[in-house]
Amino acid sequence: MDILSHGLYGGVAFGRRSWKSFWLSFSFGIAPDLFSFGLYMGLAFFGLAWHPSFLSGQHPGPNEVPAYVNILYNVTHSLLVFALVFGAVWLLRQRPLWEMTAWGLHIVVDIPTHVDAYFATPFLWPLSSFHVSGIPWGHPIIFIPNILLLVGLYLWFFVIRKFWRRPGGGE
Repeated sequence: MDILSHGLYGGVAFGRRSWKSFWLSFSFGIAPDLFSFGLYMGLAFFGLAWHPSFLSGQHPGPNEVPAYVNILYNVTHSLLVFALVFGAVWLLRQRPLWEMTAWGLHIVVDIPTHVDAYFATPFLWPLSSFHVSGIPWGHPIIFIPNILLLVGLYLWFFVIRKFWRRPGGGE
């Protein structure tokens, strides 16, 4: 799934209490991709990393990116790592940081929307390399419903729901 959709799902699912909660959830929703691909893309933006596929507008394949990107991808897309970090934060704060669950949602959504050929989600890493080869998120059968669902969710939570709460706005 694309990074913006991850952030938007995280925000609407776990950040509805306040704008601060929304942006924190949005941030946790994009964090797995930001921390695995962001460094490489940032270096590429400043001309410090390069790959010929950049000229064609294509993304480099997983075997064409530096090894650290693959390692960071494994770490940030593991439900086991997420659970350990979530638990550690819970212990430190003595209460859960629910906005962090947007990170877990990111992983769960990626599992069926990535294929073997391009960063399949290693959700059981480091215990197993098992992954699912799903339907790529850019395929119309995923992409179009994704956009429609996001539009529907945001209309509901930020427009329609407020109308229904107003006196005289609905039963």
